[in-house]
Amino acid sequence: MSTLIVAVIAFVGYLVAYHTYGRWLARKVFRLDPEAVVPSVECRDDIDYCPTNRQVVFGHHYTSIAGTGPIVGPAIAVFWGWLPALLWVLFGCIFIGAVHDFGALTVSLRNRGQTVGDIAGRLIAPRVRYLFLLILFFSLMLVLAVFGLVIATIFDMYPESVFSVWFAMPVAIAMGFWVHKFNGKLLVPSLFALGLMYSAVYMGVYVFPFPNDWLPGGNPVVVWTIVLLIYCYVASVLPVWVLLQPRDYVNSHQLIVALGLLVLGIVVVGLTNQADINSAPAFVPAHERPAGAPPILPILFITIACGAVSGFHCLVSSGTSSKQLANEKDAQFVGYGAMLMEGVLAVLVILACSAGVGMGKYVKQPVPDRPQVQHYVPELVMVDGQAQQLKGRAAWRARYDPQVPWQQFGLRPQLAAFVDGAGNLLASLGVPLEFGIGIIAVLVASFAATTLDTATRLNRYVIQELGQATRLGPLTNKFVATGVAVGLGLIIAMLPAPGQRMGTGGLILWPLFGATNQLLAGLAFLVTFFYLWRRGRAVWFLVAPMTLMLVVPVWALMVQIFHPEIGWLPNGQYMLCLIGLATIALQLWMVTEALLMIPRARRVLEEALPPLKPRPDLAAAGGRSC
Repeated sequence: MSTLIVAVIAFVGYLVAYHTYGRWLARKVFRLDPEAVVPSVECRDDIDYCPTNRQVVFGHHYTSIAGTGPIVGPAIAVFWGWLPALLWVLFGCIFIGAVHDFGALTVSLRNRGQTVGDIAGRLIAPRVRYLFLLILFFSLMLVLAVFGLVIATIFDMYPESVFSVWFAMPVAIAMGFWVHKFNGKLLVPSLFALGLMYSAVYMGVYVFPFPNDWLPGGNPVVVWTIVLLIYCYVASVLPVWVLLQPRDYVNSHQLIVALGLLVLGIVVVGLTNQADINSAPAFVPAHERPAGAPPILPILFITIACGAVSGFHCLVSSGTSSKQLANEKDAQFVGYGAMLMEGVLAVLVILACSAGVGMGKYVKQPVPDRPQVQHYVPELVMVDGQAQQLKGRAAWRARYDPQVPWQQFGLRPQLAAFVDGAGNLLASLGVPLEFGIGIIAVLVASFAATTLDTATRLNRYVIQELGQATRLGPLTNKFVATGVAVGLGLIIAMLPAPGQRMGTGGLILWPLFGATNQLLAGLAFLVTFFYLWRRGRAVWFLVAPMTLMLVVPVWALMVQIFHPEIGWLPNGQYMLCLIGLATIALQLWMVTEALLMIPRARRVLEEALPPLKPRPDLAAAGGRSC
């Protein structure tokens, strides 16, 4: 019952927050205007700027921000106990993360869909634009390398997910043409597409589990990473309505159904006492943690970034979603609401990695007459001369063994903890375990894939803006900019991490991801702060979250660099030290520029954007070109 109580408290809290705090922000602070001309209309080109149904934009936005961050982060943080992770996800999401996303989306809507980096140059100081764009560029390189590795790893660990993830592409393209070219309605095609997607999951589990040993080179992770980044190049240069929007929309329905099944599973196991969140400890004392584990403060805050607050979200809000909203009043639904939904996902991960993992551990075995198809059987241990399945705290300890050094807990164990724990929850509904695990594996891969192709498009925007700022003409070309983004991401991804095989390069820079991600959130808060400050509006509610996101990530980076046991400097990881210190220096420079500008910016509006140039060829569409 405790599992169900925790879930109800969290979900009701998010619902109340949306209709109280979120509504106050929309009406009193940002003053959303349904009559305002939005960038998707004002700058319409039907490539990047395209007015779109808010349900479609929500689907794109939610699946783009909710990559594997809210899965891997909470799955790791359960090491410290489920209670600290849950509190940070709940309160961080409501008062920091959702405010951050909502603010970035609204400010971009009022600046022709520009990214926060471009807007910072006018709102704060011109030099800030260059600094911000450099940080955005580096952050997106991390996302491309890391999320590409995550999807490739899922394909390698759970080959039953491959067919379904790629099957989504033709379904999405058909949906895009149906809606955009033929003005088709969404309801019936959406339900049809949803049925096709779950049929594809079934086919992937029982009929077409992909034989990874067929791939050339003997390293499926490398091959899948290359294929994924080629796909990202194509997806990034196509008009948003062809693949990006419909794929995210179709995926959002599939993923929300999967999350709904998880919620039902939690209800069933809670009412029947099949699982208990206390299979994991509420709090793990320092002496019971794995050897070399970092201190809970401040590392918890950067371990769970997505799900509580993530700077990457400001790029999605200001990079793609602001170019698609057809009405300004929808900003609360998309900006604030989608972040709360990501918080729901993070809560479900915590429950799956505690209560779900405690329901038992299983191992794969091939079906005797069909060895390409896998099924799951309980993993047994000998207790008093009898074979028994581990359950409860013992099953959780088998996943989170305190005797195993912290450094040995990598990407695969944490992904497996969530996938298998969530599969247990679905099994409580009568779903066959292998099918439930297939659904969850597809969920993880699909979330990561939507983030990956959105990040590629976003980095293209950033590289084009850097090209304009530095007057490097070739970089302003979308095909060249996309090639630079994908090429650099591929180079990083292909590097071998220490002690790992080729194709694990994302792991080299992974330790930087959490801190730089949240530093980016602090800088995005600065942009929102100056937008409101220059208009004489309330900013008091921003001061605490902005300060937290500017101070805690720097604190965490300093711990990661100089900690005597786990620090990068004592362990000779000089590249991470150099990048971490450079990131801190850039941030301090930007904050100094902002502090110097605060006294002069109060109630002083920033320089207006230049007038638009008329585009007769877009007159029929009701828009002009930027």
